[in-house]
Amino acid sequence: MILAYRVLTTLLYPFLFLFIYYRKIIKKEDPIRFKEKVLISNFKVNKKENSKLIWFHAASIGEFKSIIPVINQLNINHKNLNFLVTTSTFSSGKLAEVELKKINNADHRYFPYDVPFLIDKFLYLWKPHKIFLVDSEIWPNLILKAKEHKIPIALINARLTFRSFKKWEFFSKAAKKIFGIINLFICSNSETQSYLKKFNLQNVYFKGNIKFIEPIDEKNIKNVNEGVLINKKFWFAASTHEEEDIFCIKTHMKLKEEFEDIITIIAPRHIERSKKIKSLSEKFKLNTQIINENENILENKNVIIVNYFGALTDFFKYAKSVFIGKSMIEKLKNEGGQNPIEAAKLDCKIYHGPYVNNFKDVYKILEINNISKKIGDYKELSSNLALDLKNSKKSNNEKKNLINKLGQKTLTDTMILIDNFIDDKNI
Repeated sequence: MILAYRVLTTLLYPFLFLFIYYRKIIKKEDPIRFKEKVLISNFKVNKKENSKLIWFHAASIGEFKSIIPVINQLNINHKNLNFLVTTSTFSSGKLAEVELKKINNADHRYFPYDVPFLIDKFLYLWKPHKIFLVDSEIWPNLILKAKEHKIPIALINARLTFRSFKKWEFFSKAAKKIFGIINLFICSNSETQSYLKKFNLQNVYFKGNIKFIEPIDEKNIKNVNEGVLINKKFWFAASTHEEEDIFCIKTHMKLKEEFEDIITIIAPRHIERSKKIKSLSEKFKLNTQIINENENILENKNVIIVNYFGALTDFFKYAKSVFIGKSMIEKLKNEGGQNPIEAAKLDCKIYHGPYVNNFKDVYKILEINNISKKIGDYKELSSNLALDLKNSKKSNNEKKNLINKLGQKTLTDTMILIDNFIDDKNI
């Protein structure tokens, strides 16, 4: 299986050019930097002398944001470190451009496709001291090449769903070889820990989900529409996917029966869908506006569609009630759910559908503490939202403090393992 994968990825390399250019045309790739994924000449190596380079690969926005506190803590705990952070998605790349400016010893690049000679050259040129893969970023060629280059590798916030575990179990020989190369596993949930242990792996730990770690400074969250968000009744649908658009519109129509001036704010997971959502909304004769960053919400608008990256906290800060998407789509039930932790840290009451497998453990904690609630359809969501809208209070410091304490403990416990790994100490 491993040999077949290596041969296949090599043979597919020419076709990846067509694939990435297509993605560029449909605006799913960085229009300037997309070649970093396919061309060695675009790797743009920035290796600093007399320092250890630590490479973090975090595929998307949630994974990227989760490692920033880890990098900040590493800078406190160690001297002479530099960081390479790679991501895969356009949205995470745009966010990295902003966030890594705050860390003077970190560079961002797009992760090259997992083709043997690309990965081999990437490792040769950058020469990382240690590699950290985040979440479910298990790339066989990268892991095998890291072993050839004698670079230790860790999987942090590791996450295996039941479905992905069964796939690896089917190829158990290959799984044991690939996973056996990894030196350290820090799991995001106990389920993943139990799956990995079935492969007889060493150094498998569960210390909590590092997505709880990220600190949020409310004072630094600015929104040009603060006046509207404070004085108007609104609810916020975050990280929604295509089949949830009509769900949000129907929820709005139901709420409108009781609250004539209600505003629904939708932040789609993929902002290229904004115009499509607007067209759908207008079919219901709703005054709809697409807003870009620092753009004002106009008067008498019913539905607002957020059309810029990194917007969620701008609205979580003011929202009493939030629906988190990718949770109502049955065909995505095995990979359903988006990260609700930011909303929880900003005192939002969180609603979600039945399909949250990606964040099952997180939602369990939130539900126990009455921070989140599962809903079955738009009528149930609208009735819960109506109750929230009648209650003027938003803040609940007790619950926020609980989430922050959990994050701090996770950071402390996780950093012990990461520090020892970087210092080549026994784990």
